[in-house]
Amino acid sequence: MSDRERSSGRVSGRFLTGLAWAVLLFGLWLWGREVTDVRPGASAPATGDMAAVGRPPDAELPPAAAPLGQALPRRIDIPDLGVRAPVVARGLDAAGGIDPPPFDQAGVVGWYAAGAKPGARGTALLVGHVDTETRPAVFYKLSTLKAGETVRVVRDDGRTAEFTVDDVEVIGRDRFDARQAYGPRQPDRAELRLITCGGTFDRASGSYTANVIVSAYLTGTAA
Repeated sequence: MSDRERSSGRVSGRFLTGLAWAVLLFGLWLWGREVTDVRPGASAPATGDMAAVGRPPDAELPPAAAPLGQALPRRIDIPDLGVRAPVVARGLDAAGGIDPPPFDQAGVVGWYAAGAKPGARGTALLVGHVDTETRPAVFYKLSTLKAGETVRVVRDDGRTAEFTVDDVEVIGRDRFDARQAYGPRQPDRAELRLITCGGTFDRASGSYTANVIVSAYLTGTAA
C-alpha cells in the first residue's frame, strides 16, 4: 500500500468513526427528547428525580487515574444507593438510541457495547430504568447521588474500576443536547455516564419530561 493509500485509509477511518459518533449522538438526542423509558399504561408522576442538584461549587474531587485496558463490565455497585446490579451489553433501538434492558429485567443495567468500556479511555454509557408500572427499578434513586460519591464497575479482567461522581443533572427534553450530555468532559480520561428518566411522567406523550445524567470519571482501581 502506498503512502497516499495509507493516508487515505486513515482519513476514511477517522471519517467513519466521526460519522458513527454523529449518528449515535443524533439517536441519543431523539432518545433523550422523545422516547426514554416509556412505561406502557403508566400515569403516575415520576420519583423525586428533581432532587438532583448538580455539582456543589466547593466540591474537592480527587485527580483522575490513568485509563485501564479493555475489559467487559460485569456488575455496577453504587454504595450510597444500595445498588449492586449486573451489567449486560446493549445496542441501539429503532430510534437510534441506546436500548435499555427489558422492563422484566428492571434490576439490570445496560451498557452501550459499541462505545467505550468502563475504565478504558473514553465515555462509557450505562442506562437503567427508573421504575416499572408496579415498582422502583435499578436507577430509581440515581438523581440523589452527589459529587464525590463513588460508583464501581466490576470488569471481566478481575479488576474493579472506581469512579468518582463529579456532576448530576436533570435535563429537560426541551433543552437536551446529546453531545453535552454524553460527550467527554475532558480528553484522555476514562469517564462514565449513568442515564435514566427524570422529571414527571407525561400522560399525553407517554414518556418522562427529562433525563437524569450522572457524570463520573475514573479515580482508582481495586483487584
